[in-house]
Amino acid sequence: QVQLVESGGGLVQPGGSLRLSCVASGSIVSIAFMGWYRQAPGKQRELVAGIRNGSPTNYLDSVKGRFTISGDNAKNTVYLQMNNLKPEDTAVYSCNLVDRARGNIWGQGTQVTVSS
Repeated sequence: QVQLVESGGGLVQPGGSLRLSCVASGSIVSIAFMGWYRQAPGKQRELVAGIRNGSPTNYLDSVKGRFTISGDNAKNTVYLQMNNLKPEDTAVYSCNLVDRARGNIWGQGTQVTVSS
């Protein structure tokens, strides 16, 4: 019943920027966590950044200083501003929401490709 819709991915040059958005809709009860994961081909999915109890947290070391997570509680939306993108940032980025009642919800993912 909870749906996550991601947008904002695409192809960018190294050093470029993208802003990902994730909009949650449906029967949300209580959001415990909302954040972004990424998975590159052949690699494990990793947490990029999240928001817990209204505060940004869990920034991946490799993105600190370059990525910023933010949210709009009223709209159940989380953003990931990605600056100074590097080829190693290339991955499918997926939004994750943990609802205290409904559990772990995933979006479909959006492709981010950083290449010259």
